[in-house]
Amino acid sequence: MTALATEGIGYATSFGLAFALALAATFAVRGLARRFKLVAKPRADRWHKKPTALFGGVGIFVGFLAAYFLRRPADVSGDMLLLGCSTGMFLVGLVDDFVQLKPYAKLVGQIIFATVFTMFGMRLHWSHMVPLDQALTIFWLVGITNAINLLDNLDGLAGGVAAIAALYLVYFCHAAQAPALATTSAAFAGAVVGFLVLNFNPASIFMGDCGSLFLGFFLGGVSLIDNQVAMRRNVISILTLPVLLLLIPIIDTTLVTISRKLAGRSVSQGGRDHTSHRLVALGLSERAAALTLWAFAAASGGVAVLVRNLPWQLAAFLVPAFALVLGFFAISLGRVRVYAPIDSEAEGKGRALLPTLADFTYKRRIFEVLHDVLLIVLSYYAAFLLRFDGRLTEPYYARFVDSLPVVLAVQLTAFLVFGLYRGLWRYTSLSDLPIQLRAVLGAWLGTVVAVGLIWRFDAFSRGALVMDAIILGISVASTRIFFRLLRAWAARFAQPRDGRRVLIYGAGDGGELLLRELQNNHALGMLAVGFVDDDPNKRGRVIHGVRVLGPAEELKALCGDQQIDELVISTRKLPEARNSLIVQLCGDAGIQVRRLRIAFD
Repeated sequence: MTALATEGIGYATSFGLAFALALAATFAVRGLARRFKLVAKPRADRWHKKPTALFGGVGIFVGFLAAYFLRRPADVSGDMLLLGCSTGMFLVGLVDDFVQLKPYAKLVGQIIFATVFTMFGMRLHWSHMVPLDQALTIFWLVGITNAINLLDNLDGLAGGVAAIAALYLVYFCHAAQAPALATTSAAFAGAVVGFLVLNFNPASIFMGDCGSLFLGFFLGGVSLIDNQVAMRRNVISILTLPVLLLLIPIIDTTLVTISRKLAGRSVSQGGRDHTSHRLVALGLSERAAALTLWAFAAASGGVAVLVRNLPWQLAAFLVPAFALVLGFFAISLGRVRVYAPIDSEAEGKGRALLPTLADFTYKRRIFEVLHDVLLIVLSYYAAFLLRFDGRLTEPYYARFVDSLPVVLAVQLTAFLVFGLYRGLWRYTSLSDLPIQLRAVLGAWLGTVVAVGLIWRFDAFSRGALVMDAIILGISVASTRIFFRLLRAWAARFAQPRDGRRVLIYGAGDGGELLLRELQNNHALGMLAVGFVDDDPNKRGRVIHGVRVLGPAEELKALCGDQQIDELVISTRKLPEARNSLIVQLCGDAGIQVRRLRIAFD
């Protein structure tokens, strides 16, 4: 048996043992919590609807600790220090679960254990100054601990993200030739997954602060121990791997902090304004919201794997490109209205709270310009990478660096001159495509002229310039249609689940217009479940997620099968005989008939 297979079996064994022990411990803790009434009661700023057992973090801690000592590797370095400091954070959280410590008291405890951890050489290697690295490490540990704590706001969310990060750490530790540390990470992941069995929606137990503080500190600490072998990696890897592995809690904490500050709320105040809550507000179920964030966490870890193994030039493109995607995701969620005025605060401050980040409309154009700056840089860099197969060598790299400021100035000027900033992204359609293409073409021609006049195309690849135009055009169009597509996607989930079930007669332009109105205007309380159309070629087709079910002759059967409450005719071109037939069939089925009418008053 190979060494890799042996180590893999060891990781799986540690994972399975911790899973079983944590699951059993969590069962026991849940029973005790229910018996002694140690439960979280429903509150206005929480999702659960019934009293739920607390102290699930005890099950995670006990399961992990037992598995760790049963299979502790002999040659692991730094593990006892990490375990001691993580245990300290567990105890701080346990006390908080019992007596509700003040936020500053918890912060003091976090800083103490983070400082102890750095005193023994465990730190980030982000600079050449040890005191600066120690300060950054303390900030990192405290920040990640609180980020996981804040992320614990939906059934299974914090545990799932932590388990995903831990599983990636198994890979990173193994790849860094630290199999003992990988075994510890596998045990940690197994313990969290064992807890998730009872914590995933609908949860029967919550981890509490004892669990979230332990998870956050342990994950932050393991990434630091792995960072001790950082000199084996490229500089981009050193700076980004810990951040990528825990990017979802970082984004959630940043979004919540900014939102609450702008709304005049305390950052430590609870509320339904986290990324998960915003996804639910868009129409996703609680399970779907948790799984969506799990998927982003898995994708972020996958990017971390690529960054570790790719040459630095490719990693330097991949990280900002992924950051752009996550930035769009965060901005989209920031536009969701999650705040309502709170009487006590409104009375005390004499003003209404700001409802969303999107209310700062005067800053949207600034965001668009900054977005295009990043887009121009990434597109230009990607063109050179594609042209030279991912390895940008001299003299082309020097030409890229020298020409980038000129290209940036020329292309931004062209975007402004050709009217790229006149439209609204959320209403982008095919009619905006000519403007976008004209702006990109003008930007490319300006780039070619500038390069020709300044450098005479010396050490320039004409192929790279052509690729830049293509990549820039695709990027400009796709990013600007993103919000429109997101809005349409969210509308499909946000339809009222208990509204009147409606069939739409006519799968043409009028039917599509009616469907969009029903999906976007929730006040109507109508749920479009299908189209009826007499064209046999349209049967089975899908419009905005709604299927064409059949012709009018099948109307009576369709109404029974789909439990239809009413039918809406979307066209005014319907012959009178056909109209009478539809009214008769709906009358026989006890279905109300209405007709779409657009009027100008």
